[in-house]
Amino acid sequence: MGFTVEQECPQCGAPIELDETDRIMLCPYCGVKNFLFAPRFFRFLLPHKAPERDIIYAPYLRVKGNVFFCHGINVSHRFLDITRLGISSKYIPVSLGVRPQAMKLKFISPDTRGSFLKFSADPKEMMAKAVKQRSCSLPGRLLHNAFIGETISLVYLPLYIDKGKLFDAVLNRPVQVFSEGFHFSEDSIEKNTRRWRIMFLATLCPGCGWNLQGEKDSAVMICRNCDSAWEASEGKFVQVDFSVVPGSGNETVYLPFWKISVNVSGVEINSFGDFVRVTNQPRILEKKIADQDMSFWCPAFRIRPGIFLNLARHATISQDMSKTVKTLPGKSIFPATLPKTEALQSMKVTLASSAMNKTDLFPLLPKVRFKIKASMLVFMPFSETPVSYTHL
Repeated sequence: MGFTVEQECPQCGAPIELDETDRIMLCPYCGVKNFLFAPRFFRFLLPHKAPERDIIYAPYLRVKGNVFFCHGINVSHRFLDITRLGISSKYIPVSLGVRPQAMKLKFISPDTRGSFLKFSADPKEMMAKAVKQRSCSLPGRLLHNAFIGETISLVYLPLYIDKGKLFDAVLNRPVQVFSEGFHFSEDSIEKNTRRWRIMFLATLCPGCGWNLQGEKDSAVMICRNCDSAWEASEGKFVQVDFSVVPGSGNETVYLPFWKISVNVSGVEINSFGDFVRVTNQPRILEKKIADQDMSFWCPAFRIRPGIFLNLARHATISQDMSKTVKTLPGKSIFPATLPKTEALQSMKVTLASSAMNKTDLFPLLPKVRFKIKASMLVFMPFSETPVSYTHL
């Protein structure tokens, strides 16, 4: 379950409610649209009820998404939703419970009053522990796991100290009693929080100045005026290479896929022919196709994990060779909501899922490494029906 975030419009100051995964903010009052960008993590605050107190904010790591496991000779998935304290402390509650889902959160801003305890935990280690808990019932040895489609952020709990007691400022209730004069050390307090501030990127095409298009949770924006695609990186829009496989028919919908060309070590895969050989696919290839670069394909949109894995496997095995164009279609384009960084995490899972003889390949998975050669967003034509999409 996600949570709701309340944010003021940077143009007119009107209050706007966003979902946890929203990246585009459209003000219903002044009509200004902005893309939200934050360095490393989005950071949220729980509202407190102690305006006269010196508030101290404690960080909690929030992780939500699907984790895929390669274990024994199987590929499976689990849903993960955790919120864990991000510092070492015996005084502060280890979890926020359901409060982030029950309350409206806010982004940290330069105007936020109070002190912030340093997030000192290792996110990878915290996630590894959560994965271990979720995988303990799986049969066989765990060989690989990958988070795909996840949301990672920090949620801060407001606290204050009064008369030897540590209070939860949301409920105004004590959570710990200790000796008079207790305080958090200076080394545990963040000195520079201005670098956390949310950046509001105007959704104007850097190439031509036209309005960029996208849904509220889009990871890639498109410009129909100059036929270009853009993603946010390091506080600015960076152009994304894309192509379109032309379709036909009035019901055509274009779904986005990431195409990632790689060399693979650990198992020698430098071409599509190598991939067919290593995964033991029942295919006979022409030399031209066998010699082409190996590319892993991944849906660039969030979907149920079982369907996600099937689409990635089938697209990778088929290696679509259709002629492409660099012009965006005038028909319906499904938004790209899965960023390329997450698509990269899917490659080893796709390789494992594609193997016909998993007994031979799975023991090699821990040593498999990928060298990225190129990446591209490809819009594939599908026929839409009331209950499904069919690849054309």
